[in-house]
Amino acid sequence: MAAICVFCASSRTLDRRWLDLATETGAEIARRGHTLVSGGGCVGMMGAVADGARTAGGPTLGVIPQALVDLEVADLASDELLVTDSMATRKNLMIEKSDAFLTLPGGLGTLDELFEVWTTATLALHAKPMVLVDTDGFYRPLLDWLGTLADATFLKPAGLGLLTVVDTVPAALDALEARLT
Repeated sequence: MAAICVFCASSRTLDRRWLDLATETGAEIARRGHTLVSGGGCVGMMGAVADGARTAGGPTLGVIPQALVDLEVADLASDELLVTDSMATRKNLMIEKSDAFLTLPGGLGTLDELFEVWTTATLALHAKPMVLVDTDGFYRPLLDWLGTLADATFLKPAGLGLLTVVDTVPAALDALEARLT
């Protein structure tokens, strides 16, 4: 079916609930017959989403820069692991290899990836669907602030509307699948 890229945290110090959310996401992607595209790491939510997909029988594609491979955080169990020369190349390859994007809670790296695909979509460089999973209002302060950018005309409402926001993983996949058909 589709190659769905998941952006999420790679921190090793997260509450179990975030790791469970990532595992559920990977499993749901696999159950629906999709391929998981990830940042190629084996730690934090990134590792959990890949493990969830594999446990549910789904294929995984990881994209990771050599610097992170050298730190021994690569998902060596990935069905396909692409090693890049930089983080920038990694992001570009993830965008190229993916049909859709799903963002879970995360930090700066997750936001960097989300904003990269969102910005390139607003520039019409791709028309791939993007969904943000706002579990327990995790992203609500950011979304409120982005709304003020639109109100002040720093961001076009149409650009803001390119990102679908939902609060559950099944709703996220429903939204992606509706846009992919």
